[in-house]
Amino acid sequence: MSLATLEQSILAEIDAATDETALEAVRVAALGKKGTVSERMKALGGMSPDERREAGAALNLLKDRVTEAITARKTRLQDIALDARLAAEKIDVTLPARPQTSGTVHPVSQVWEEVVQIFGDLGFAVAEGPHIEDDFHNFDALNIPPEHPARQEHDTFFFHEKPDGSRMLLRTHTSPVQIRTMLASKPPIRIIAPGRTFRCDSDMTHTPMFNQVEGLVIDETTTLANLKWILAEFCKAFFEVDDVKMRFRASHFPFTEPSMEVDIQYSREGGQLKIGTGDKWLEILGSGMVHPNVIRAGGMDPERVQGWAFGVGLDRIAMLKYGIPDLRAFFEADLRWLRHYGFKALQVPTLAGGLSQ
Repeated sequence: MSLATLEQSILAEIDAATDETALEAVRVAALGKKGTVSERMKALGGMSPDERREAGAALNLLKDRVTEAITARKTRLQDIALDARLAAEKIDVTLPARPQTSGTVHPVSQVWEEVVQIFGDLGFAVAEGPHIEDDFHNFDALNIPPEHPARQEHDTFFFHEKPDGSRMLLRTHTSPVQIRTMLASKPPIRIIAPGRTFRCDSDMTHTPMFNQVEGLVIDETTTLANLKWILAEFCKAFFEVDDVKMRFRASHFPFTEPSMEVDIQYSREGGQLKIGTGDKWLEILGSGMVHPNVIRAGGMDPERVQGWAFGVGLDRIAMLKYGIPDLRAFFEADLRWLRHYGFKALQVPTLAGGLSQ
């Protein structure tokens, strides 16, 4: 078969292809590894130099024309397919509009983001840790030895004993994240650790699973004055008030010394709680200087570094800020409750735009 006849045959097959699959089959049959044009190219090796030069040029021209024809046909087939799709996909503008989505952001998720925004602006990083912990990270490293009464107060969920007698547990606070961070980092450390915690307790203000955020600063010069300023700035930003009066009361936590509970001033007006005014006091968090034993457990020298920490319940401050009376409602998945207290999906909290706007 002459090259002219071969070209006419291939071009006829290209024009006859009705879709891209058929066109690809024509391309493979002509230009593929074992295609008719490729087989002609292989035969060039047995020709004399002059014959090879003349035949090679003719075959290359044939190959170029076939390739151009395939490209043009492919473009045409794509245009035909698009026209058919546009003709078939019609929109009936008389149909009623789709209802707006009714999903909302849970108040705890919203408050979580608000807290991260505030402390991020203050220079804190976010640290995370596992929900299932061991005795060392959850108790021992936090200065809570086996005989300590605080272990009973935590109402811990334990797993079955291992062959060596040890038992894993669901973390009772996010403080183990502090230990893991100290063991993995070097001062200065400035983190918050938000997350789920678990204790065997349930009433209007307690649930078996709840959310906490803890803060930790480890440095050579940090003091209680730094802690008080950070907490004051957090409360003003979170409750969105210009000023807030705080009261620091002496307390006891195994992992801090000295330890303090923090109260904020509030009043009730028209059945609503207002932060920063009035003559009543409300406890919101615990705090203190990190105990030297905890610093040692974190692999650091308490003679060289010191630090402070605090812990606050995300669920509790969400109840205070948004007037939610019962903690248990957070976990009941009642759509009516979620629609009432939830936030719009695009209502992302920012300090510049307002946390709860």
